[in-house]
Amino acid sequence: RISSSPPSLLLAALALLTLTRIPVHAFSSIAPASSLFRTRTALDASSTSPTSPIDLKNALLHAIFNLRNLQERDGQLSIDFGVKGGELNETSRAPQKVDYYAISKDVGDAAEKVMKITDELATVSPTDVPTKYLGDKRNGDRAPLNGPWKLLFTTAADASFSKNSTRGSARVQNVVDGRRGRITNVIDFGEKEDGSTPPLKQLNVVIKAKAESDKRVSLVFKYAKAVFNRRIFGRNLAVFIPVPAPFITRFIVLLSRVFKFGRRKGTERKVPKAYFDVIYLDDSLRIHRTGDDNLFVQGKEEWKDALPLFQ
Repeated sequence: RISSSPPSLLLAALALLTLTRIPVHAFSSIAPASSLFRTRTALDASSTSPTSPIDLKNALLHAIFNLRNLQERDGQLSIDFGVKGGELNETSRAPQKVDYYAISKDVGDAAEKVMKITDELATVSPTDVPTKYLGDKRNGDRAPLNGPWKLLFTTAADASFSKNSTRGSARVQNVVDGRRGRITNVIDFGEKEDGSTPPLKQLNVVIKAKAESDKRVSLVFKYAKAVFNRRIFGRNLAVFIPVPAPFITRFIVLLSRVFKFGRRKGTERKVPKAYFDVIYLDDSLRIHRTGDDNLFVQGKEEWKDALPLFQ
């Protein structure tokens, strides 16, 4: 049953557009970057790690499986829209980082293990120029980044979904059109913890992508399409939001500067940079870090061993 009125649905879509700055969990559950890595030294001192890309990829899958199992046991973070919901930083409006330790020490340690393995994979990436052919109308299909990439792990609050939140659960994928130099973030929403249907069925955020260097991709947000579960004349209601997310963010930042009375010098809000750096890439695994220092681990369905994690 859908309880939201049309205005609140549109507000939800606008909130999702700003959160996808990216690009897309409770406030007390979000921590500064330093706390996310506070146990890394202890983990580094553990048993000898694999060194080949194949072994590291297998270790990564094992670590993510373990993390998911522990989250099933200990619970998931409830992250909702905006600053109050814990997905966006109050000062910059950039995506917050998820503090997995807010669930349990076991879950936090498991997330640290995933991040440690991504650091190791970054040193053995087989693709020297991940951004090659991106935006090339003739050779774009050969771009290493081209194609659909499904989310396996992230530290970004705006891209983390769970049944026990207002947003509900969701499956997230990132589709790269190498020829057009375009990325579409696709979020398919599932049911909530109580079995109710969320207002949004799907959100597509279309982004212009440009190679800034061999490993950096700059992003310019174009528009979003929000598809609601509410049906009109036999079709799901769809709303296009043509205002780019950077414009919305800049408007918020402008207002904060106009009404900054009593704000200490140096605490003014700044517009987040929209880009990501590819730190590992092969035919089936992609790892990148955003300008907000959030980590994303994504895979393709050709990676058969990862299929259970895509479900």
